[in-house]
Amino acid sequence: MAAEAGVNLGSVKGSGPGGRIVKRDVEAAMTAPKAAAAPRLQPLQLGKSEKRAGYERSAYRDEPLSEMRRTIARRLVTSLGPVPHFFLTTEIEMDRAAEMRKQINELYPDAKVSLNDIIVKVVAVTLIQHPQVNASFQDKTVRYYEHADIGVAVATENGLITPVVRSADLKSLLDIAVEVRELADRARDRKLKPEEYTGATFSVSNLGMFGIDEFTAVINPPEGAILAIGAMAQKPIVRNDEIQIRQMMRVTMSCDHRVVDGAVGARFLQTFKQIMENPLYLFLGR
Repeated sequence: MAAEAGVNLGSVKGSGPGGRIVKRDVEAAMTAPKAAAAPRLQPLQLGKSEKRAGYERSAYRDEPLSEMRRTIARRLVTSLGPVPHFFLTTEIEMDRAAEMRKQINELYPDAKVSLNDIIVKVVAVTLIQHPQVNASFQDKTVRYYEHADIGVAVATENGLITPVVRSADLKSLLDIAVEVRELADRARDRKLKPEEYTGATFSVSNLGMFGIDEFTAVINPPEGAILAIGAMAQKPIVRNDEIQIRQMMRVTMSCDHRVVDGAVGARFLQTFKQIMENPLYLFLGR
């Protein structure tokens, strides 16, 4: 009101609580004789506080939710509250996995295998060794799955979506790399069918490419767990009483305590860590 009427707030005496200037004070100043008004101040009268008073509420737009986004929202809103989460974190030495990826891509340049592809494969292999984790809570039963259907979190303009790699435990690393890339591209183009982003038995969410060191992910019901992958970075560690530089990565598993107990989750992460640090296990049938 003051800005629009050209009233200098510096010349107005407030009658509100604690001397605060209120509406009636501005109205009184607007109707006061011009001779009684205090002289205009120089540039200070257009300071930030007075400019701010003339701003209006921000404009906005509403966009209808896509079917995909409605599905994501509907599933996740049932997660963190009703599902009793607990979290397990471990740190993994990634030098051998990174070297294996480099060698595979030199042999098969069209494959473009990523570290995340290796993680998906290792998760699948680990789930088969720990079937208690490859499970979901079903109200009156616990459902155990024969194969590892891995949901791979993909960021799209509409939000996060998890296309599913079916039976990843039976697929080669190269097959997984091709499939993940194809699913991710179709997810960003909004071409996934609902059955392609629902029904996973376990999910992987990787924010390492954004420089996130460590985070906890929300379980996607009815899955029993999700693995959050942080960034891989060089760090000093102690090996044989010596400080050495290694590429390290922190991972955190969110577990549904109705399905996965602490010791069960810990053993799963032990096996996952062992294979990631010694990826030749993937080719030995271990």
